[in-house]
Amino acid sequence: MKSIIKTVADEISAVLASINEEEAIHLSKYLREAKRIFVYGEGRSGLMGKAFAMRLMHGGFPVYVIGETVTPSIESDDLLVAISGSGSTGAILQFAAKSKEMGAKVFLITTNKESKIASICDGILVIPAATKYRRPGEPGTIQPLGNQFDQSVHLVLDAIIIGTLQTDNQDTAYEEMTKRHTNLE
Repeated sequence: MKSIIKTVADEISAVLASINEEEAIHLSKYLREAKRIFVYGEGRSGLMGKAFAMRLMHGGFPVYVIGETVTPSIESDDLLVAISGSGSTGAILQFAAKSKEMGAKVFLITTNKESKIASICDGILVIPAATKYRRPGEPGTIQPLGNQFDQSVHLVLDAIIIGTLQTDNQDTAYEEMTKRHTNLE
Protein backbone atom coordinates (compact mmCIF):
# COMPACT_ATOMS: atom_id res chain seq x y z
CA MET A 1 0.00 0.00 0.00
CA LYS A 2 2.81 2.45 0.82
CA SER A 3 4.21 2.13 -2.69
CA ILE A 4 0.79 2.99 -4.16
CA ILE A 5 0.51 6.04 -1.90
CA LYS A 6 4.00 7.16 -2.89
CA THR A 7 3.24 6.68 -6.59
CA VAL A 8 0.03 8.74 -6.32
CA ALA A 9 1.89 11.49 -4.42
CA ASP A 10 4.68 11.50 -7.01
CA GLU A 11 2.15 11.71 -9.87
CA ILE A 12 0.38 14.68 -8.28
CA SER A 13 3.70 16.39 -7.51
CA ALA A 14 4.68 16.11 -11.18
CA VAL A 15 1.37 17.61 -12.31
CA LEU A 16 1.60 20.47 -9.80
CA ALA A 17 5.17 21.25 -10.86
CA SER A 18 3.91 21.68 -14.44
CA ILE A 19 1.20 24.28 -13.68
CA ASN A 20 1.62 27.55 -15.57
CA GLU A 21 2.01 30.17 -12.83
CA GLU A 22 0.69 32.97 -15.04
CA GLU A 23 -2.58 31.09 -15.59
CA ALA A 24 -2.97 30.64 -11.82
CA ILE A 25 -2.26 34.33 -11.22
CA HIS A 26 -4.80 35.21 -13.91
CA LEU A 27 -7.51 33.23 -12.08
CA SER A 28 -6.58 34.88 -8.79
CA LYS A 29 -6.99 38.30 -10.42
CA TYR A 30 -10.41 37.35 -11.80
CA LEU A 31 -11.52 36.12 -8.37
CA ARG A 32 -10.56 39.43 -6.74
CA GLU A 33 -12.28 41.50 -9.45
CA ALA A 34 -15.57 39.58 -9.69
CA LYS A 35 -18.74 41.00 -8.21
CA ARG A 36 -19.86 37.43 -7.49
CA ILE A 37 -18.36 34.03 -8.26
CA PHE A 38 -20.26 31.05 -9.64
CA VAL A 39 -18.69 27.58 -9.69
CA TYR A 40 -19.67 24.53 -11.71
CA GLY A 41 -18.36 21.10 -12.58
CA GLU A 42 -19.91 17.68 -13.00
CA GLY A 43 -19.17 14.47 -11.09
CA ARG A 44 -16.00 14.50 -9.03
CA SER A 45 -14.94 17.74 -10.72
CA GLY A 46 -18.15 19.22 -9.35
CA LEU A 47 -17.20 18.04 -5.88
CA MET A 48 -13.83 19.75 -6.26
CA GLY A 49 -15.75 22.86 -7.35
CA LYS A 50 -17.89 22.72 -4.22
CA ALA A 51 -14.77 22.44 -2.05
CA PHE A 52 -13.36 25.47 -3.88
CA ALA A 53 -16.61 27.42 -3.38
CA MET A 54 -16.62 26.57 0.33
CA ARG A 55 -13.10 27.88 0.78
CA LEU A 56 -13.92 31.02 -1.23
CA MET A 57 -16.85 31.61 1.13
CA HIS A 58 -14.51 31.21 4.10
CA GLY A 59 -12.30 33.80 2.43
CA GLY A 60 -15.19 36.28 2.29
CA PHE A 61 -16.04 35.99 -1.40
CA PRO A 62 -19.68 36.07 -2.56
CA VAL A 63 -19.84 32.63 -4.15
CA TYR A 64 -22.52 30.27 -5.46
CA VAL A 65 -22.55 26.73 -6.79
CA ILE A 66 -24.62 26.32 -9.95
CA GLY A 67 -27.44 23.87 -9.44
CA GLU A 68 -28.10 24.71 -5.79
CA THR A 69 -31.57 26.05 -5.02
CA VAL A 70 -30.25 29.32 -3.56
CA THR A 71 -28.09 30.22 -6.58
CA PRO A 72 -29.20 33.50 -8.19
CA SER A 73 -29.01 34.40 -11.86
CA ILE A 74 -25.62 35.32 -13.24
CA GLU A 75 -25.03 38.92 -14.38
CA SER A 76 -22.38 41.12 -15.89
CA ASP A 77 -19.32 41.60 -13.68
CA ASP A 78 -19.83 38.08 -12.29
CA LEU A 79 -17.40 35.21 -12.86
CA LEU A 80 -18.17 31.61 -13.75
CA VAL A 81 -15.39 29.20 -12.80
CA ALA A 82 -16.03 26.04 -14.81
CA ILE A 83 -14.20 22.76 -14.17
CA SER A 84 -14.07 20.22 -16.99
CA GLY A 85 -11.17 17.85 -17.51
CA SER A 86 -12.05 17.29 -21.15
CA GLY A 87 -13.25 20.83 -21.78
CA SER A 88 -16.18 19.36 -23.68
CA THR A 89 -18.82 18.65 -21.02
CA GLY A 90 -22.14 19.60 -22.63
CA ALA A 91 -23.82 21.26 -19.64
CA ILE A 92 -20.69 23.27 -18.86
CA LEU A 93 -20.53 24.49 -22.45
CA GLN A 94 -24.16 25.63 -22.17
CA PHE A 95 -23.56 27.41 -18.85
CA ALA A 96 -20.41 29.07 -20.18
CA ALA A 97 -22.21 30.31 -23.31
CA LYS A 98 -25.16 31.62 -21.27
CA SER A 99 -22.80 33.33 -18.81
CA LYS A 100 -21.00 35.08 -21.67
CA GLU A 101 -24.37 36.13 -23.13
CA MET A 102 -25.25 37.70 -19.77
CA GLY A 103 -21.97 39.65 -19.70
CA ALA A 104 -20.16 37.52 -17.12
CA LYS A 105 -16.58 36.37 -17.44
CA VAL A 106 -15.85 32.65 -17.76
CA PHE A 107 -12.71 30.93 -16.53
CA LEU A 108 -12.12 27.27 -17.39
CA ILE A 109 -10.05 24.76 -15.46
CA THR A 110 -9.24 21.89 -17.82
CA THR A 111 -6.61 19.66 -19.39
CA ASN A 112 -7.60 20.75 -22.89
CA LYS A 113 -6.88 24.34 -23.92
CA GLU A 114 -8.10 23.54 -27.45
CA SER A 115 -11.61 22.50 -26.35
CA LYS A 116 -14.97 24.01 -27.31
CA ILE A 117 -15.44 25.48 -23.85
CA ALA A 118 -11.92 26.93 -23.86
CA SER A 119 -12.64 28.71 -27.13
CA ILE A 120 -15.28 30.94 -25.50
CA CYS A 121 -13.55 31.58 -22.16
CA ASP A 122 -11.86 34.70 -20.86
CA GLY A 123 -9.23 32.64 -19.08
CA ILE A 124 -7.97 29.09 -18.85
CA LEU A 125 -5.97 27.20 -16.25
CA VAL A 126 -4.54 24.02 -17.71
CA ILE A 127 -4.06 21.16 -15.29
CA PRO A 128 -1.67 18.85 -17.19
CA ALA A 129 -3.12 15.66 -15.70
CA ALA A 130 -4.63 12.41 -16.92
CA THR A 131 -8.38 12.28 -17.53
CA LYS A 132 -10.74 9.35 -18.04
CA TYR A 133 -10.15 9.69 -21.81
CA ARG A 134 -6.40 8.98 -21.67
CA ARG A 135 -5.69 11.28 -24.63
CA PRO A 136 -2.22 11.37 -26.18
CA GLY A 137 0.04 13.67 -24.23
CA GLU A 138 -1.62 13.04 -20.87
CA PRO A 139 0.77 11.81 -18.19
CA GLY A 140 0.76 8.20 -17.12
CA THR A 141 -1.09 7.22 -13.98
CA ILE A 142 -1.89 4.16 -11.91
CA GLN A 143 -5.15 5.84 -10.90
CA PRO A 144 -8.56 5.16 -12.40
CA LEU A 145 -10.60 7.54 -14.53
CA GLY A 146 -10.00 11.24 -13.77
CA ASN A 147 -8.55 10.86 -10.26
CA GLN A 148 -5.27 12.53 -11.18
CA PHE A 149 -7.07 15.55 -12.65
CA ASP A 150 -9.51 15.96 -9.75
CA GLN A 151 -6.85 15.61 -7.05
CA SER A 152 -4.66 18.14 -8.82
CA VAL A 153 -7.56 20.56 -9.28
CA HIS A 154 -8.28 20.44 -5.55
CA LEU A 155 -4.69 21.22 -4.57
CA VAL A 156 -4.15 23.89 -7.22
CA LEU A 157 -7.38 25.72 -6.34
CA ASP A 158 -6.51 25.61 -2.63
CA ALA A 159 -3.11 27.12 -3.45
CA ILE A 160 -4.77 29.84 -5.55
CA ILE A 161 -7.09 30.74 -2.67
CA ILE A 162 -4.13 30.92 -0.28
CA GLY A 163 -2.31 33.23 -2.70
CA THR A 164 -5.41 35.33 -3.33
CA LEU A 165 -6.02 35.85 0.39
CA GLN A 166 -2.45 36.57 1.42
CA THR A 167 -2.20 39.70 3.52
CA ASP A 168 0.39 41.35 5.72
CA ASN A 169 -1.44 39.99 8.74
CA GLN A 170 -2.04 36.28 8.22
CA ASP A 171 -3.29 35.82 11.80
CA THR A 172 -6.18 38.25 11.21
CA ALA A 173 -7.03 36.58 7.89
CA TYR A 174 -7.11 33.19 9.60
CA GLU A 175 -9.37 34.54 12.36
CA GLU A 176 -11.77 36.00 9.77
CA MET A 177 -11.93 32.70 7.89
CA THR A 178 -12.55 30.84 11.14
CA LYS A 179 -15.49 33.16 11.93
CA ARG A 180 -17.06 32.26 8.57
CA HIS A 181 -16.63 28.53 9.11
CA THR A 182 -19.87 26.76 9.99
CA ASN A 183 -20.76 26.67 13.66
CA LEU A 184 -23.74 24.34 13.16
CA GLU A 185 -21.74 21.15 13.49
